[in-house]
Amino acid sequence: MKFGISTFVTDEGIAPAELGKAAEDRGFDSLFLAEHTHIPTSRETPYPGGEPLPRIYYRTLDPFVSLTAAATATENLLVATGIALIIERDPIVTAKEVASLDHVSGGRVIFGVGAGWNREEMRNHGTNPARRGALMDERIRAMRAIWSQQEAQFHGEHVDFDPIYSWPKPVQQPHPPIYVGGESARSFARVAEYGGGWLPRAGTENLAEQIKQVRDQAGWRVPVSLYAAPDDPASVDEYERAGVDRILFSLPTEPRDETLRQLDRMSGLIRG
Repeated sequence: MKFGISTFVTDEGIAPAELGKAAEDRGFDSLFLAEHTHIPTSRETPYPGGEPLPRIYYRTLDPFVSLTAAATATENLLVATGIALIIERDPIVTAKEVASLDHVSGGRVIFGVGAGWNREEMRNHGTNPARRGALMDERIRAMRAIWSQQEAQFHGEHVDFDPIYSWPKPVQQPHPPIYVGGESARSFARVAEYGGGWLPRAGTENLAEQIKQVRDQAGWRVPVSLYAAPDDPASVDEYERAGVDRILFSLPTEPRDETLRQLDRMSGLIRG
C-alpha cells in the first residue's frame, strides 16, 4: 500500500515547496493537487459536497506552478494533478506544461484528469457542458499525439491542428501515466483507453466491485489511487481489502504550522 496527500494549494495555506518537502520527509509518496481556474459568482451548479462552497475552491494556485515548486524541493515525491480540468485547458499548452513538469521533476508526474462539475466555470471557457466528455477525450488524444510524435497532428471535431513541433517530450515514455477521475461507465472506458490508472473519490459505493470492473474492462491490473480519503485506521483497512493501491489522505488547507501538525498525525497511518 502507498500513501499520498490530496489537497488544495491556495494563497492562504502552506507554500507548495514546503508542503512537498514536508510530505516527502514524512514518508508520503505523492502529492495530488486540485484545480479550479475560478468560480463564477453567479454559480447555479450545486456543489457535490454540499453548500456553501469552501473558499479553497476559488483561491487555488495553478497546479502546474505549485507542483513545479514541490518537485524542485523534493527528490522522489510523485507530483500529480488531482484533477486537471481538461475541458477548461488548451491541449497544446497543457501538453507543454505536463511535459515540462515531467522534465523538471525527472519523470515524477502523474497526470490526473477529469471533466469537472461546475457548469458555469466550463461555460466561461467556451465549453458546452453537454459536450464536455467528447471534448475531453479529443484533447487527451491530441496531447498523447504531441507527447509521442515528432511531428504531431490531430484532426477531430473539437481539436484540429496540422503537423507541429513541440518539445520537451516527457521523460516518461510514451507519456506520464494518466489517471482518470470519475465513477461512470465512460470513466471506466477512459481508464482502459488511456492505460494509466483510476482515481475514484472516497465514499464511492461498492468500491471493491467497481475496482474489479475497471480492471476487468481494461484487461490488466489498473492501479487505483483513492482521492480525498479519511485518515483513520479502519478506513485504511477497508480500502486495502477493496484493492486500492494508494490512499490519498485529504489534507485541509491551512497555514504552515497547522499543516505540519496534520501531516505528522497522518504519517502515523503509513504502513510499509
